[in-house]
Amino acid sequence: MYAIIATGGKQIQVEEGRWIEIELLSAPEGETVTFDQVLFVARDGQFQVGSPTIAGATVTGKVVRHGKAPKVIVYKMRPKKHYRRKKGHRQPFTRVMIESIKA
Repeated sequence: MYAIIATGGKQIQVEEGRWIEIELLSAPEGETVTFDQVLFVARDGQFQVGSPTIAGATVTGKVVRHGKAPKVIVYKMRPKKHYRRKKGHRQPFTRVMIESIKA
């Protein structure tokens, strides 16, 4: 059984017992979070598709930790003009362990 949820401006496929890394949430570590924007649920070869979401469907998970993704280097250069800019960015994320899918 799996579902597709919308969070942080993205659509993510989730399964019970697996963790996902999503955009940073304000919930502290160890707290339970509920995602109510469930777009799709598949169970035993049958599926439900929302328009745009499935009414009453929820996905619950537990916040495992917060962290930062590996650094991405942004380098801009204009040849022959002595213009060079090097910048790094680390995107913050929240790791969530999916506990249950209810549809």
